[in-house]
Amino acid sequence: MIAFAQDLQWWHWWIAAAALAAIETFLPGAIAIWFAASALVVGALLLVVPIPWQLQLVLFGALGVVAIMVWRRFRHPESPESEQPALNQRGQHYIGQLFTLVEPIQGGSGKIRVGDSVWLASGADAPLGSRVRVVAVDGSVLKVEPAR
Repeated sequence: MIAFAQDLQWWHWWIAAAALAAIETFLPGAIAIWFAASALVVGALLLVVPIPWQLQLVLFGALGVVAIMVWRRFRHPESPESEQPALNQRGQHYIGQLFTLVEPIQGGSGKIRVGDSVWLASGADAPLGSRVRVVAVDGSVLKVEPAR
């Protein structure tokens, strides 16, 4: 292995860069691509300047680590703030709205009509046809209170 390392040529580094880029394609994680870039740089440097194999390996590792650190510092945040944070939380849109009971609330549970669907509702006992206001959501159950 040391004999191979002592005879590293520029094209070895470029083949390593291509292999690392291919690995990044199949196992994305934005890590291998930065080491591919550092292998490409080391190979390009070898075209211009002869570098001992020990320094080539150190340069490859250092460039890869620095590239990853720079990328992590300047990349876009993984989950930017949404303009509509409750977009996929349909029940959250109903908080504060008034609805009519289609099944009385007895023992803390009943049903209300929301548009063309019926939702489970929980709250204080109320008769059929009562108007209620949604005050919270617990999963798919709307928590209600009598409308004022």
